[in-house]
Amino acid sequence: MRSLRVLRWLPFVVMLGVAAIDLLAGQSVVFLPLLTLGPAFASVSGGVRRTAAVGAVALAICVPMALYNDLLFTWENNLTVIGIAGVTAASMLAARLRLERERELASVRQVAEAAQRVLLRPVPRRAGDLRVALSYTSAAAEARIGGDLYEIVTTPHGVRLLIGDVQGKGLAAVETAAWVLGAFREAAYDEADLADIGDRLEASLARHLGGEKFVTAIIAEVHETEMALVNFGHPPPLLVLGAGGLISVEPSEPGLPLGLGAFDPTAAKAYRVPFEGGDRILFFTDGVIEARNAAGEFYPLVERSGLLRREDPQAALDTLRADLVEHTGGPLLDDAAMLLLHRPRH
Repeated sequence: MRSLRVLRWLPFVVMLGVAAIDLLAGQSVVFLPLLTLGPAFASVSGGVRRTAAVGAVALAICVPMALYNDLLFTWENNLTVIGIAGVTAASMLAARLRLERERELASVRQVAEAAQRVLLRPVPRRAGDLRVALSYTSAAAEARIGGDLYEIVTTPHGVRLLIGDVQGKGLAAVETAAWVLGAFREAAYDEADLADIGDRLEASLARHLGGEKFVTAIIAEVHETEMALVNFGHPPPLLVLGAGGLISVEPSEPGLPLGLGAFDPTAAKAYRVPFEGGDRILFFTDGVIEARNAAGEFYPLVERSGLLRREDPQAALDTLRADLVEHTGGPLLDDAAMLLLHRPRH
């Protein structure tokens, strides 16, 4: 907002500066051609009418300054006037084209964000005996449409969840996320084994993805005292033990991201971790751990994990999110999704 105000006033500051320098320099040196900078700068942030108004101000300044320099009816001053008029006309055209592109971009973003909101439905706050908390932080305006995805479903096989991150951004990433979520929502009910769900996702992506595009993901299933997971090249979740302690839930055998199964036919294997009363587990995308501060330091998620021990899971996750944004000191450069599951003590 501050930079926008600066840009709006910049044309007038420049033109007044040119006039002041011309007065101070006397009649020996003429700076009037630099008045064309006014309408040129105006086209960067203003509309067509504003740019035309700045050009008119430039001409209004040029006439008395030419009179002061005894150049009012000279060929040199005529060229200056023609130059100001020409630059103003070109700047008006540039401003019009810029506004059209901005409207088109805004429309595309609105459509993509609406599609993303439909895809990323609100997760239930309770699933089985679990309490669920969610945090989704959009990135900066230049990259706020991303491919982070998540889902929790209660099936005959138990509570199952998916969290993932599509390579790339924009509409293509949202489209890929739609394929993954659609395949997961069907397979989570149909398949009895987590590895089979992964095979379904891999087959779905093989029909749609080309080249070396991929999706990192974790599929998990909650049991009475433990949790089964299959990791497809995704950052491992953090298990916050109710008795104290923190465990990074690394897979015993790392698997390739979804979409790259052709490079290694060996399917990713499920592994199990204890998940008992009082425990919490945090799933997250790489936008969390790759967020940097002004010094270029990554966000220290492990060191900040103590924030997740607040009594209310959603309040704990909101506190962690606020700490993440404070660490970066501004908008994130990548989407950051976090999913926190809490198993109350019985």
